[in-house]
Amino acid sequence: MPEKKRLLAVFAHPDDESFGPGGTLALYAKRGVEVHLICATRGEAGNIPESLIGKEHSVAELREAELRCAAYQLCLEKVYFLDYRDSGMSGSPDNQHPDCLVAAPIDEVAAKITHLVRQIKPQVVITFDPQGGYFHPDHIAIHDATVLAFHAASDPEQFPDEHSPFQPQKLYFSTFPVKLIRLALRVTRLFGRDSSRWGRNNDIDLLKITEREFPIHARINISSVAKLKGRAASCHASQLDGGPSRRGLAGLIFRLADRRESFMRAYPEASRGIKESDLFSGILLETS
Repeated sequence: MPEKKRLLAVFAHPDDESFGPGGTLALYAKRGVEVHLICATRGEAGNIPESLIGKEHSVAELREAELRCAAYQLCLEKVYFLDYRDSGMSGSPDNQHPDCLVAAPIDEVAAKITHLVRQIKPQVVITFDPQGGYFHPDHIAIHDATVLAFHAASDPEQFPDEHSPFQPQKLYFSTFPVKLIRLALRVTRLFGRDSSRWGRNNDIDLLKITEREFPIHARINISSVAKLKGRAASCHASQLDGGPSRRGLAGLIFRLADRRESFMRAYPEASRGIKESDLFSGILLETS
């Protein structure tokens, strides 16, 4: 029998999977692919609405519960935590916590991811782009560690453990819809909105995000699982101020992005002009 298809997504916080490539994860899970998720932290630095305070013992427990709810909606096989603390945004007090992700040596983080890559044996790995989407320090840290682990997993001399070396076949970076964000910038200027202070915590600089556009090598049509992605996003109530809104500019971007999610192929290096519609295109499955 052919070996089962497996996909591994590696992100930093609860909600990265749903607000990012959640449609892609759900789509492949519905197609019978084993979809696994590594989450580096439990989102301890995130602010939560007062209405949710007291429902869980801590912010970390609340956000872990939200992630497990989302994982169920996305039909994920399993969620793995690396047990680092959320570092918060650059310059915040959370950056100074000794257990935060950005304080951990990259080799330590990569060793944990390498161990799981060898254990899970995914053919395809997904993580953030090099700037972590919107420059969140944890996103960048997990990108760097995942790239290192992707290439180390096949080398028995790097991060040796009880598992046999294993080489995933493809590495993708989830990319922001830069063209849509540029459109959003034009609209924000019309209404006098400060584009450098966007998002729930006013910590996203839309203009800075658009300064670099990564090549898109794969676009995945997620229209058939858009409802699943929406349900997964709704699980992260502490990050939604009471629920996902379809109104205003954020709602417009959400609606326009509903149908496709985009990726840069980091490995194998993509030839110019390549356009994929399936992350498993060209994957070779071993036979027993």
